[in-house]
Amino acid sequence: MNKVVLLCRPGFEKECAAEITDKAGRRERFGFARVKENAGYVIYECYQAEDAEKIISELPFSSLIFARQWFVVGELLQHLPPEDRITPIVGMLQGVVEKGGDLRVEVADTNESKELMKFCRKFTVPLRAALRDAGVLTNYETPKRPVVHVFFIAPGCCYTGYSYATNNSPYYMGIPRLKFPSDAPSRSTLKLEEALHVFIPQDEWDERLANGMYAVDLGACPGGWTYQLVKRNMWVYSVDNGPMAQSLMDTGQVTWLREDGFRYRPNRNNISWMVCDMVEKPAKVAALMAQWLVNGWCRETIFNLKLPMKKRYEEVSQNLAYIQAQLDEHGVNAQIQARQLYHDREEVTVHVRRLWAAVGGRRDER
Repeated sequence: MNKVVLLCRPGFEKECAAEITDKAGRRERFGFARVKENAGYVIYECYQAEDAEKIISELPFSSLIFARQWFVVGELLQHLPPEDRITPIVGMLQGVVEKGGDLRVEVADTNESKELMKFCRKFTVPLRAALRDAGVLTNYETPKRPVVHVFFIAPGCCYTGYSYATNNSPYYMGIPRLKFPSDAPSRSTLKLEEALHVFIPQDEWDERLANGMYAVDLGACPGGWTYQLVKRNMWVYSVDNGPMAQSLMDTGQVTWLREDGFRYRPNRNNISWMVCDMVEKPAKVAALMAQWLVNGWCRETIFNLKLPMKKRYEEVSQNLAYIQAQLDEHGVNAQIQARQLYHDREEVTVHVRRLWAAVGGRRDER
């Protein structure tokens, strides 16, 4: 198995390919990316067969921006007989995966694949039973064991392989299934909700998204992101010249500040979260975020970087490198993650967590 399949947002295959080529190459896992426009996936083919497995085990999945999911695969299985698709798939996986903990029969996230997805859901049950009988899967779901992937690119045509449960996306097709809250002011609320699921481990929510925390939402109107903070019982300063949804103001948890988000400066020093979804050039947003982090105005931040039409991976990389350089220069230790979320469009969502402060005499938790 010398290939890595990476699922991505349709239209961002080139960015996904540029990223895996760059990051695999830095680890001397060389290869080339096969890209088909708007396919919703990329195949990175390694020159050395063993390098594909090393990529998905050594390169942190959390370090990837444009990939929703990844798994190592072998050759394409074609012309599967309609009367028995299961036997060839089981044959491809025997000797490759032993006692896998879960099975995902998936497709790319495209309109063309919607009918195929219906088949995949029906096909999963008999295939799972056959893989258990063959010893490829355990007799029950085992969270820590490898995940078996069967990826259909057309009817009767699929890749088979696996990923590691400790270094992949926990979601089917890499997409969290979130429901839009009927009382939220805008659909943008799903971006922040997804970001919280992706960036913050569930067992740390009670500590890091605690009741009574103070938060700032820059460019808040009409309040889609503020809604998520209010839902977690935080006190929120919503900064925007535009009006906030009355339903949020009625909670008593929101202070609306009619100011420009780029000019606003907080007047308290116990702000846990700052979030920002302003439509502005990514370099300008990155500079503002770096200023907040360096000055210790917040402990954690989630913000969006709007992407240009060309060289999008390069632009995001430069913005993240600028933030990292500013933090390093001022002695701020921090964790940075970025991901193009399912609910993002021409943008990338970034999470930064300060581990200790640059401000003298002040130290953050942990």
